[in-house]
Amino acid sequence: MKNLFNIYIHADPSHPYNPPFSGHFFNRTIRSSKPTQRGSPSLIASARRLLSEALLDDPSNARFIILSTSCIPLHSFNFTYNMLFQTNKSFIEILKGEPKSFVRYTARGNADIMLPEIPFEDFRIGSQFFILNRHHAKLVVNDEKLWRKFKLPCVFPKYCYPEEQYFSTLLNMEDSSSCIPATLTHVDWSKRLGSHPWTYRDTEIGMELIESLRQRELRYGNGGVENQTEAARVDPNYSFLFARKFSRNCLKPLLDIAGDLILKN
Repeated sequence: MKNLFNIYIHADPSHPYNPPFSGHFFNRTIRSSKPTQRGSPSLIASARRLLSEALLDDPSNARFIILSTSCIPLHSFNFTYNMLFQTNKSFIEILKGEPKSFVRYTARGNADIMLPEIPFEDFRIGSQFFILNRHHAKLVVNDEKLWRKFKLPCVFPKYCYPEEQYFSTLLNMEDSSSCIPATLTHVDWSKRLGSHPWTYRDTEIGMELIESLRQRELRYGNGGVENQTEAARVDPNYSFLFARKFSRNCLKPLLDIAGDLILKN
């Protein structure tokens, strides 16, 4: 199994931590890691650095999955691997007409700042947790045209979450037909805390929670899944492969059920 995947870690060097001395995460932190800040272009830059490292490090890398430290797997490695290789398309949320889309578009001052490269009708919003094929990973790291706009500082930071806009807009403009417009990382926005989704606590962890997250229906963007016939043709029952956000206190109860459920093929 080990030769089927590589792990790359972007660790903010301004926050010291004790790196692992063995296991899959040993010596996997990329040297180009830099400080990041939520709601800033630094999160786009960190994802671009990760993708660049993965592209250069191993030419056999075919799927590029962005996850956070608060993400957990919902299925075994074999289930996840087999599902991802049913199609060569990328899984990325591409949402059109979301609430407050225009104020997000103009967060850098006004609409003219994004022009002519990014007309408002091409602007999209989506999760920063995506799964790209190799072609799209290259497209992201080689892009300069849209990156030049999205790395500009925001005048209205309340509406500025460029990491939730850049990737979806870029893939929508450059190759939307090769994307399944949905994220495979579930978040619970029904109990949001301000601009943050719900963070699960250790008292909530159990087999029932994992089973329920597996059964949640994906939200397809860009007009719905009927416009993305690949999704229906390959497997009408695509399910979430990951979920977030889970607090650190969830680790023990998650490990307690991992063998009987999460990691069981």
